[in-house]
Amino acid sequence: MSEKSGVREKRKRKTSDAIAIFVFLLPALLLFISILIAPIAVSVYRSMYDWNGFSEGTFIGFNNYIELFTNGSIKFMTSLKNSMILAFFSVFVQLPFALFLALVLGRKPKGERVFLSIFFMPVLISTVVIGQLWLKIYNPDYGLLNRFLDLVHLGQFKHVWVGEVKTALGSIIVPTIWQYVGYHMLLMYAGVKGVSTELREAAMLDGATPWQIDKYVVIPIIKPIIRVSVIFAVTGSLKTYDLVRILTEGGPFQTTEVPSTLLENMLFLRNRYGMGSTISVMLILLCFAFALLITAAFKEKE
Repeated sequence: MSEKSGVREKRKRKTSDAIAIFVFLLPALLLFISILIAPIAVSVYRSMYDWNGFSEGTFIGFNNYIELFTNGSIKFMTSLKNSMILAFFSVFVQLPFALFLALVLGRKPKGERVFLSIFFMPVLISTVVIGQLWLKIYNPDYGLLNRFLDLVHLGQFKHVWVGEVKTALGSIIVPTIWQYVGYHMLLMYAGVKGVSTELREAAMLDGATPWQIDKYVVIPIIKPIIRVSVIFAVTGSLKTYDLVRILTEGGPFQTTEVPSTLLENMLFLRNRYGMGSTISVMLILLCFAFALLITAAFKEKE
């Protein structure tokens, strides 16, 4: 009887513990469902309808998805291509530079904290403010960039930077890299500082130079952080909106259109809420797919 009662007591404890855990997690679970899961479910539902946001919609199944990829006037593929170009520069220009800064600052140079603050400062500034700042830099009449080109006698390279098809997308890429390089630098810097000093000392005793230590010791250890930075850079490029909206509004002639500005166009200018929901669902799927692909790529390398 004592053994049976002991087993029952253990079962009761496990049940009460499970109930307690569920009760404590319930508020966070409800918040997660209401803020994240429910809006996604509503977007998926609305993407199946031809709906203008006011009258009752008409169920059309997957027609919105088919139109998104086949109707050239929507220019979804153009917007996706622009996001991929932005992602390319974020991964292959922004992240290597951020890694370089993190490795250099991880060696504790003089003014380490000052440089950290300087490079991280753009991250703290509102994107709207940064957009307005770069608009002034790009201004064709009094902007710093054209003035500088005049000063160094390179006036032939002057442009209406955000107003010309050839330079508009590049005018978005530059401030995007400038703004977020400090963010990725700080992530990698935290990983660099977490590398054991014993490993560094052992490599130095074996005759390794500082750059060899970084290449063969530090970088392999912080690969999980680099993976996170790559995911953030790619998904952030897919979701980018603020700078594009402020600098070019998707122009000229939709050459800088990205999925988020296209979504806004469909919702508020064309009153195509069903198509807007379709674009948002595609963005969610693309971000999720790229996150899985990047994770798989890093696992193969490891």
